[in-house]
Formats: sequence, structure tokens, C-alpha cells
Amino acid sequence: MGAISIRNVTKRYGRGAKANQVIHGVSAEITEGEFIVIVGPSGCGKSTLLRMVAGLEEISEGEIAIGGRVVNNVEPADRDIAMVFQNYALYPHMSVYDNMAYGLKIARVPKAEIDARVNKAAGILELGPFLQRTPRQLSGGQRQRVAMGRAIVRQPQAFLFDEPLSNLDAKLRAQTRLEIQKLHRELGVTSLFVTHDQVEAMTLAQRMIVMNAGRVEQIGTPEQVYGRPASSFVASFIGSPPMNLLAGQADGSRFTVGSGAGAITLPLPSAAPRAGALLLGLRPEHTEIDPAGLWPMTVDTVEMLGAERLVHGRIGAGTGGELFTVRIDATRVPPKIGDAVQLTASPDHLHWFEVASGQRVCD
Repeated sequence: MGAISIRNVTKRYGRGAKANQVIHGVSAEITEGEFIVIVGPSGCGKSTLLRMVAGLEEISEGEIAIGGRVVNNVEPADRDIAMVFQNYALYPHMSVYDNMAYGLKIARVPKAEIDARVNKAAGILELGPFLQRTPRQLSGGQRQRVAMGRAIVRQPQAFLFDEPLSNLDAKLRAQTRLEIQKLHRELGVTSLFVTHDQVEAMTLAQRMIVMNAGRVEQIGTPEQVYGRPASSFVASFIGSPPMNLLAGQADGSRFTVGSGAGAITLPLPSAAPRAGALLLGLRPEHTEIDPAGLWPMTVDTVEMLGAERLVHGRIGAGTGGELFTVRIDATRVPPKIGDAVQLTASPDHLHWFEVASGQRVCD
């Protein structure tokens, strides 16, 4: 059983009044065979949480259970997990075969079984032709596959990935993501994958744990997190480009952005959930440039991204307006810098958040 249970886990460095708390009561239930991605900005505590699951960091409070067994005081080697690191951590003087087999040799696994496990993992990862090479004779992507192969041969209850793709170039990262997805489909082993890259998170995860400043902001499938973010932080972090967020005053089907002479009142395609100060969120793909639109925007820049363009501008009075981005198809004639355009917003894709807490307003 490879289920992982994280129950109200806290991590502090130091003691007393000078203690620095970096993880604040995190709880999550990972079912057996599930692929979970922990995502968040640098310094949010995601790697610290993973290291506590691995036993490389002590738990200040709470419990972590793997396969139904509480492992707070269990040594890392006895937790029946395998970890893949960002820097590969391969032995440079050993062959690929010996790197993958080393842990099994230490555990005194019979040689015939070692051969069978290594060859099976090499077949899955397409490393067969490279088994007698040393790491310096391999590309970065091949080295990362060796590190994954070393984890596979252990046949653990769970895989822990600590930003394993960070050292790869963009093309290799995309290719290795596909390999990891294929690997999980074949092995079905419970996996925790840490990354700061929200694209990696969206493409790999069955469910995501979005963290911010040592706290869980939202747990859900990529579709749930993207389509219905629980907070303005999640809305701005998940998605590329991020969701547009406008601060203003709602009043029925009107929303006033800015103040004084620079204020502008925008008609809403559907009424706000309540009156008063709110954040209005709208993703770039849910807005269109339309001559019949009622939201005025002045174009600042236009980015060409192959099949699409991003039009960046400001809603409101000149340079004092609110920043806003619209995604358009690349086949359309784009507006020019400085153009005044009109926007329409999808009534089914308005998101509302509290200004102070950033939490989603029920709608």
C-alpha cells in the first residue's frame, strides 16, 4: 500500500521566540497510485514538505504516514521510498548499470534479480544501449533517466521527485515530462513531484497541491485549479499568462476600477456576487477584442507566440489604467501599439475574490 497521509504537519527551525516557522499545518491525503504535484513559488515550502515525507527533515508537529504506517521517527532508508533529485546525484566513476544497481547490491539482493530489475528499468526508459557508459558520456536527459531508473529498480511504495527537470533545456523538459507520464502509467506507483513550474504541474498532475508561504492554497485537479481558483494567489500563479485581476467597487452589474479622475466604470456581462470592494478575475482567453465591446483598452505591446498573440494594454485613463492582457488567435490582424480597442468579457468566466484575504467569493 503506497498511500501517503500528511496530517497537520508543521516545520519550525530554531526554538522559542526566535523560531522560524516555514510550514503551517499542511494536510493532504494521497491515494495509492496517485500522481500528485506540489507547486508553488520559490521559498513556499514545497521542497521542505517533500523532504519531511522522505525523512530528510524532522517534523515539528503533525504526522506523516506511508502505506498506513506513521513514519515520523522512521529512518529514510526504512520508509520504502525512492527519491529523484534535481542534480541527478550519479556516481561519475560508475557505469549506468552500476549506478542503477548500487542500492540493490548494498541491500544484498541476489545478482540474478539485480540483472532482471536493471534490464527491465533500462527497457522502460530506453537506456539499454547505454548501460556500460559512464554519466559523463550521456546527455542531461539521459542522466535524468538513469536517476529515475535507479529509483525504479528499488520497487518502492512511493516515488518522490524534487524538481527533477530544472536542469534540462525546454525541449528536453517537454520530452522528459512525457516519459514520466508514461512511466507512471506503466508502474502505477504513488508519486509526489515538486516543481515551481506551473506548466509542469498542469501537464503532469492528477491532482495539484498549490502552496504559498508554507500553506496550502488549494488542492484539486488541474481543471479545478485552473477553472475555479480558490484564491487570487492561485488565479495569478496558475496559468500562462496569469489571470487578469482588477481591484474595484462592485455594484450590481457595474464595476468601478480606479479612483478620482482616473476611475472608470465597466458594465459587467453578469452581476457581481455582492456589492463593495472586490477583485475581479478574468483569464486572457475569456476576453475578446470587439468593436461592439464596452471595456476600453489602450494597447501597450503585442507578443507573437506562434499560434496565438498576447495583447497587453491598460483599461482606464492612459498610463494610470489597470494592466490587462487579451489572448487572440495569430490568424487575426493584431492591433497596433497605442490603438484604442474595445473588449467584451465572457459572462461565464468572471471570478470574484476578497480584496483583503484573496479568498474566492462564492458565486
